[in-house]
Amino acid sequence: MSSGANTDRSFAPSLDDEARERLRQIGSADIIVGIPSYNNGDTIGRVIRAAELGLAKYFPGHKGVIMISEGGSAEETSRAVEHLGDRRYFESAFITRPDRGTDIFVTKYRGLSGKGTAIKAVLEAGRILAVRAGCMLDSDLRSISPEWIELLIAPVLLKDFGFVAPYYSRHKYDGTITNMIAYPLTWSLYGRRVRQPIGGDFGFSPALMESLLAKNVWETDIARFGIDIWMTTVAICENFKICQSFLGAKIHDDKDPGKDLSPMFTQVVGTIFSLMSLYRDTWLRVRGSRPTAIFGFESEYAPKPLLVDSHNMIRKFQESASACRQVWERVLEKETCDKLLEVVSFEADRFELPVQLWIKSLYDFACAYERLPDGLARSDIIEALVPVYYAMTASFVRKTQNLDSQQAEEVITEQCREFEKLKPYLIECWSAHQQEGE
Repeated sequence: MSSGANTDRSFAPSLDDEARERLRQIGSADIIVGIPSYNNGDTIGRVIRAAELGLAKYFPGHKGVIMISEGGSAEETSRAVEHLGDRRYFESAFITRPDRGTDIFVTKYRGLSGKGTAIKAVLEAGRILAVRAGCMLDSDLRSISPEWIELLIAPVLLKDFGFVAPYYSRHKYDGTITNMIAYPLTWSLYGRRVRQPIGGDFGFSPALMESLLAKNVWETDIARFGIDIWMTTVAICENFKICQSFLGAKIHDDKDPGKDLSPMFTQVVGTIFSLMSLYRDTWLRVRGSRPTAIFGFESEYAPKPLLVDSHNMIRKFQESASACRQVWERVLEKETCDKLLEVVSFEADRFELPVQLWIKSLYDFACAYERLPDGLARSDIIEALVPVYYAMTASFVRKTQNLDSQQAEEVITEQCREFEKLKPYLIECWSAHQQEGE
């Protein structure tokens, strides 16, 4: 999968003629709020209301546009917009309606199906409108409030930040791909502690918008589920000023990581590994890490409980071991592979994948994704990583089952520090491969 370092402005537009005409009628705007959607008619009304109220309350002197970039039924989503009715929710929220109303419209994007293409359509619209700032909101949010708009937009307008990442209060088992892979790798590789590098809600500047649009990635897996980690990594590596905003609890459609992995794992992890190749000159130089500024009031929330079946993940790991063993033996260092095979034999009631073993395994998989041992495809490598990820997630669940979310967060932070400590192992592995290729 290409990660897209090259620039190419000849890409096919994601906006159709009707959407472009609507934008020409609007003329220009200060702020665009994009909502990528796929048949989320039952939840999107809440998101639109919060966005409209947030624009009115916090940016009353700015012209705002809310654009729903739909990948499914535009008609159904348009009906959800129509159901907003006479906007009586302004009065119930004690917010004055702005003199200039917010333009809200739905468009069905064109191109490869996926969230990335939906976002591209919003970025194209932002360019046409010459906006000063923009943000994206997930369409299945149940915990959004008008304050989110201020927290995602104000750092761009008032503090000149290029990228605003979300900082959520989440249940300890919500977002395991983030907790086990995306967060610690962003920390250790690029030296920035960005808690939600694949969070779906973020703010952006016009400069970042132009940088992202210029890259030739929109026909790759990034245009599906790899888009969020790609944008975060681009912002870090291309020296945009970045921050985080505390948005409180994130309540959305839940998924048990052991039951509904979907193509998301393949596309997110594949994107992370591809970006390691693209930005290798950056991360190979990085030593240590530093925190990223957080805006907003960090009050305590009680995230919605999420039940996870750790026994199911252990079973999947053990049942996949025989099928994955040949790939593990070719991808992993011998000592690492031998230890992983020992873990396969552990009983569920004493199951544990040691953190250092997980980190070395993940680093080995990243190097193998780059060097491609003879006869292996990148899809083979990612597929063989999945059961190891199950094992690590199950181990984390067992380790933290009697801890509250804050205590579990401390465990995640300590794991990130271990990733940083073991980075020399990754550099040695990666550099050895590069020397072999010379």
